[in-house]
Amino acid sequence: MQTIDAVKIRILRLCEQRNMSINRLATVCALPPSSIKNILYGKSCNPKLLTIKMICDGLDMTLAEFFSSPEFDGLEQEIK
Repeated sequence: MQTIDAVKIRILRLCEQRNMSINRLATVCALPPSSIKNILYGKSCNPKLLTIKMICDGLDMTLAEFFSSPEFDGLEQEIK
């Protein structure tokens, strides 16, 4: 799995856990819905850390909590 795939899965799981739509997530994160949709639908292959931080802030979680999940634990090295 690539890092961007792990980010997508993590965002979707967090929304599912909170029974939250993508548009609602965008609202609580003070991001345009297109920013999140671009990550989820592959238009943004390298989202900025600031965007991930804003998602974390909107979900009242830390970056450490966001990245501390099975999706990120099994990532392979991307530089070979």
